[in-house]
Amino acid sequence: MAKETAEAAGPIDAFRQFFALQRDVLVLSLAMFAFSLGFQMTNRFLPEYMVALGATGFVVGLFGTFGNVISALYPYPGGAISDRIGSRYALTVFGVVSTIGFAVWLFAPTIGAFSVAGITIEPWIWIFVGLLFAQAWKSFGLGATFAVVKQATDPSRLAAGFASTETFRRTAFLVGPVLAAILIDLHPDFTVSFRYVLAVAVVFGVVGTVAQHLLYDATADTIGSSFEGIARIRRDLREMPDELRPLLVGDTLVRFANGMVYVFFVLVVTQILQVGLETTIAVGGFSYDVSLSPAAFFGYLLGVEMLIALLVMAPAAKLAESVGLKPVVAAGFAVYAIFPVVLINTPASAAALILVFAFSGVRFAGLPSHKALIVGPAESGAGGRVTGTYYLLRNAIVIPSAAIGGALWEFVSPEVAFTIAAVIGVVGTGYFLVYGKEFEAYA
Repeated sequence: MAKETAEAAGPIDAFRQFFALQRDVLVLSLAMFAFSLGFQMTNRFLPEYMVALGATGFVVGLFGTFGNVISALYPYPGGAISDRIGSRYALTVFGVVSTIGFAVWLFAPTIGAFSVAGITIEPWIWIFVGLLFAQAWKSFGLGATFAVVKQATDPSRLAAGFASTETFRRTAFLVGPVLAAILIDLHPDFTVSFRYVLAVAVVFGVVGTVAQHLLYDATADTIGSSFEGIARIRRDLREMPDELRPLLVGDTLVRFANGMVYVFFVLVVTQILQVGLETTIAVGGFSYDVSLSPAAFFGYLLGVEMLIALLVMAPAAKLAESVGLKPVVAAGFAVYAIFPVVLINTPASAAALILVFAFSGVRFAGLPSHKALIVGPAESGAGGRVTGTYYLLRNAIVIPSAAIGGALWEFVSPEVAFTIAAVIGVVGTGYFLVYGKEFEAYA
């Protein structure tokens, strides 16, 4: 594939660069868009759905930790399956499995509570079961995605290359929650309206699976030719580039902090602050009354967050070419770190929440540079393995974060949980600022 030379100065340029990618990468990314849309429509609202089905705050925390386990464990088996049956069929299988997960969530209330050997199985247990399936496509091929962008992009423009594909993918993160908010507002009972969202997610899963199976041609795919088991993982851990170690430590602390409270963001809006939106909009001489429940308003807040993210990612990647990757990554870490304490102390005001979630969107400014800093030092042909190793180690350490956050939320207080998370995030950001190393191509 030819090296990418176009500059990404804004979101439109990022889209233009994205569509210049070769057909197989484009098809793969379009499928990613469909599944990201389905997952983002549903995942951020699942804690509220679980509470509506009878779960406690601690159970919600356990659900977050369960998701961390899947994120840590799925990428390597996914690569092994891909090597065994080929990329095209592996993508199809994972698409079908993810779609089944959306369907399990959809029918959880219908199954209801029942007893097995004297033990009552509550409806919310099916949310755990569904996640086993739904996250299959999301966690598959992580290293392959990084390696493809590394192959397609000049080393000095890695951040811009990631900004191109990430901007397109993150558009699903903008559209998904907003579409969910519209559907949630159709019925006053959240358990009913959220099932509308899940039904649409099933449709996106079917469309994404069929499209990628018919359009994706993996004949030129050279990534992941073999999988050597645990020995390969151990060797990759030992051989991880030295430049990545400070980044990994800082990133892990920041992600651990975020993982402690991430699943509770929706509950802060819907149950603690209980903020919806009541306003009147005048357009063309006509007035429209807008009345959004807290759950629907949360969807629009996520839309605000992602709109800001889309606006800042490409310019930040361009800025990194002048100031280096490290400052841009550190800025993103800083926003990650302090957001929990900002959110939990936000006044019960719609305007204040809009500003707070807009601020949260700034954290994505460092994402393309962060990815470039991970894969940049890797040897040619090893980008996928280095990325997979990095995320395996980071995600494994982050596994207990949500359970710890859930315990603090349920048995101490939400304020304490969010404050401790912020402290850990600040420590991680500080560590990276002191010990983090710049990638040579940006030095």
